[in-house]
Amino acid sequence: MTEKKLPLGPEDFNSLLSRVETPFYLYDGNGIIRNAEELYDAFSWNEGFRNYFAVKALPNISILRLLKDAGMGADTSSLPELMLAKEAGIPEDGIVFTSNDTSDEEFRKAIDMGVLLNLDDISHISRIEELGLKWPERICFRYNPGPERTGNAIIGNPVEAKYGVRKDQIVECYRRAKANGSRFFALHTMVASNELDENYIVETARMLFSLVKMIKEQAGVQIRLLDLGGGIGIPYREDQDRISFYSLSGKIKALYDEMIVKEDLAPVRLSVEMGRAVTGPYGYLVSKVRHIAHKYKEYAGLDASMADLMRPALYGAYHHITVLGKEDAPKDHVYDVTGSLCENNDKFAIDRSLPELERGDVLIIHDAGAHGHSMGFNYNAKLRHAEYLLLDGNVYKIRRAETYDDYISTMLKFPEIII
Repeated sequence: MTEKKLPLGPEDFNSLLSRVETPFYLYDGNGIIRNAEELYDAFSWNEGFRNYFAVKALPNISILRLLKDAGMGADTSSLPELMLAKEAGIPEDGIVFTSNDTSDEEFRKAIDMGVLLNLDDISHISRIEELGLKWPERICFRYNPGPERTGNAIIGNPVEAKYGVRKDQIVECYRRAKANGSRFFALHTMVASNELDENYIVETARMLFSLVKMIKEQAGVQIRLLDLGGGIGIPYREDQDRISFYSLSGKIKALYDEMIVKEDLAPVRLSVEMGRAVTGPYGYLVSKVRHIAHKYKEYAGLDASMADLMRPALYGAYHHITVLGKEDAPKDHVYDVTGSLCENNDKFAIDRSLPELERGDVLIIHDAGAHGHSMGFNYNAKLRHAEYLLLDGNVYKIRRAETYDDYISTMLKFPEIII
C-alpha cells in the first residue's frame, strides 16, 4: 500500500495559493533528493554507479541542477535536451545521448561535446563514417532483444519496437566501433516502462550480463559500462507498492557476482536512466474547480486540462486526486474530472469517487513529477503553466507561465516569400 501525501500542510498550501494562480506544477525538491540518496546508497556496492536522469521526464534546468548536485547525470535524446543538460552544468562524461532517428546535426553536436553516444541502429555507424566525423572514443549501443523478451503496454513488445540493435547485429556493431578507434564500450537496453515487478528488471540485468560475455568472446571487446535502462515504475494507485531499490539492488548484485565477477569480466560499472522513479512521486498538478455540471453524469471542470497532463487521456493512466481541505470527508460523490479542451477525452478521472465538490475547490493531482508538464501542448491555444520547486521550506518559481506573446513569438505577422 502507498500513502498519498501532500508536500505541504493545508495552511502552507493556502498561503501558496494566495500568492500564485492555478493551475501550476509543484515539485518536492527534498523528496527528490531523499529518493536519489536512497538509490545511490542501494547500489553503492558497484563503484561508479550512476543514474543518467531521463531528461524527457522533467526537462527543467533547476531540476537538472538539483539532480546534478545529487550525483546524477543526464540521458538525452534531442539537441535541446543535450543543451539543457549542459546548461544545468552536468559535465560531458555525465551525459548520454541516446540516438533515435538521429539528425546529422545531433550526431555532430554529441560527438563534438564528447558525451557518450548511444547508437540505436547499426546503420548509424555508416552515417557517422559518411559524415566524416571523428569517431568517438567512447561508444554505446542500444540493444533490442526481439522475441526473447516481452514489453508492456507503454513501451510495446521489442519485436514491434523501433528502438535498438538486433541480437544478430550487436557483435558486428562492437567490431566496427573497435576498428574505428573506440576504446571505451558501453551497452544499453530499454524494454519496459512503468514496471512495478522488480523481477522484470532483474531479468533485464541477466540478459545484459550474458551479452557482456558474448561480446567479449566474439568481438574481443570488454564492456565497461552497462546501462540497465529505466522502466522502473511508481505506484500511481494506493493499492500498489513501489519497487524497493535495496531489494532490486541485492538481486542484481547476486547476478553480477555470478555472471560478471566469476566469469572474470569485472569491473563493469552499472548505470540506469530512471526518470519517472526519481521525480514522478514528487510532482503535483494543482488546479481549481471552475464548474460543477449536471449532465447525464456529474462533471467537475477544472482550470487545468490535458494540455497540462495528458497521461490519463493518452494511456488511460490513473492519478490520485486529493481535495484540499476535504481530505477526511467521505468520498460519496462520483465525478468525471475534466478540462476545457474541445476533446471529450480531456479527463483526469472517470467515475472517480470524491467528496462533494463545489466551485473553487482545489484539487491536487498526485504523481505528476514525470511526463507531466514535459508532455504538455498548446492545442486550443492553451498556454503552458508555471512550475514551482519546494526546497528547504521555500517555494521557488522555476518556470513562469507562458503568455500570449510567447505563444505567437514564432509566428510571422507578415508572411515571407520563400519561393
